[in-house]
Amino acid sequence: MSQILEIQFIQWTALAVSLTLAAVLLLINVPRTEYAKKLTRSKTTIATNFLIGAFIFGYTLYHEGIPDYDDFSAITMLIITAFSSIIMSYSLINLMQPRYIDSSRFMVSLFILFFVCAVLTESFFSDNNLLFRISIITAIVLYVIQNVWLIIIFDKAYRKSLDLLEKYYDEDEEHKIKWIRFCYILTMLTTTFVLIYMFLPKDLIRLYTFFYILYMIYFASNFISFLGSHKLLLDAFGHSAFSEQRMVRKRRTERAKGGSQDPADTDDVKDEFRLIETSLKKWVEEKKYREFDKSREEVAHELGTTKEILQLYFNEKVGQDFRSWRTELRIKDAKEMLLDKKDTSINLIGEMAGFSDRSNFHRQFTRLVGCSPKKWRDTSGHPEIV
Repeated sequence: MSQILEIQFIQWTALAVSLTLAAVLLLINVPRTEYAKKLTRSKTTIATNFLIGAFIFGYTLYHEGIPDYDDFSAITMLIITAFSSIIMSYSLINLMQPRYIDSSRFMVSLFILFFVCAVLTESFFSDNNLLFRISIITAIVLYVIQNVWLIIIFDKAYRKSLDLLEKYYDEDEEHKIKWIRFCYILTMLTTTFVLIYMFLPKDLIRLYTFFYILYMIYFASNFISFLGSHKLLLDAFGHSAFSEQRMVRKRRTERAKGGSQDPADTDDVKDEFRLIETSLKKWVEEKKYREFDKSREEVAHELGTTKEILQLYFNEKVGQDFRSWRTELRIKDAKEMLLDKKDTSINLIGEMAGFSDRSNFHRQFTRLVGCSPKKWRDTSGHPEIV
C-alpha cells in the first residue's frame, strides 16, 4: 500500500506540474506579427502536450485501486511519452521550418496514435493475455518506428535552419539555436528511456516519472526563455519568405519580357558597383567589419545598396562571397591585435575582431592561418619556425 501511495504522490505531482506549465505557456503573450504566428502555434501545441499528459496522469490515478497498478502506470507512461515525442517534434520542427510537417499529416499521426493507445489500454483490462502481449509488442514497435522517423525529419529541418540563418546573418549562429537541438535530444532520450523501464521491475516506473517531471520543467523553462529572444529566427524566416515572393515576381516579369540579360551588364548595375566599391573602402577604413550580429540587409544599407546587388558585386568583382571576404578581414585584424595587444586575452581579441562566438573564432583562425591564435601569439607571428 505504501508503494502505491508513493507512486501516487509522484503522479499527483506530475499532474500538477503539467497543468501549471500548460497554464503558464497559454498565458504568455507573443507579439502579433505575421512571422510570430508559428511561435504562437508552437507555444499552444506544447501547452496542449502538457494538458494531454495531465489528463493521462489523472486517468491513471482514477484506477488506483486495481491490483497491477504499477504495470498500468508503466503502460500509461508509455502512452504519455508517445504523445510527447510526436507533439514536441511537431512543435520544434515547425518552429524552425514552418509547414515542414503539414497539419493534416500531424493530425493523422495523432489519430493513429490515439487508436493504438486505446487498443493497448483496453487489452490491459481484458482477460486475454495473448491480446495484451500482441498489443504491447505492436505499440513498442510502432513507437520505435515513430521516433526514428521524427528524428530523421528533425535533423533535416535543423540543418536547413542553420543554412537559412547562415545566409541571412553571415555569422556562425548555431550557438543561438543549439538549445532547440539539445532539448529535442533530451525529449527523445526521455521518451525512449520509458522502453527500458518497461522491461525493468515495474516499481521503478516511479523513478522514471520523477525524471519526466524534471524534463518537463527544464524544457518549458528553455522554451519560455526563447520566447523573449525569438527575433533571430523570426527575422531570418521573414526574410526567406519575402525573398521567395520577390523571386516569384522576378520570374514572372522575366517571362513577360520574353527573357533576361546578364544583370551585371546593365548600366545601372555598373553604377551601383562603382558606388559599392567606394563605400566598401570607407567601410573597411572605419573597421565596420568588426560589428557582428548584423543581417545582410543592414550591411547593404550601410553601403547604400541592396543585399542582392551586394551579393552580385562580390560574385562578379571580388570572386568570393561577402561572408568569406569579411572573415578574412577579421582574421587579418585579429592577427595584428594578437601581437600588438599581448596583455589582452585571446577570446577578447576574437570578440574585438568581430567574432561573437569563441569557438568560431578559433576555428576560422586555424583554417585561414594554419595555426591556433595562441600559437600565432607565442611564436610572434612565425609558427613555421617552431
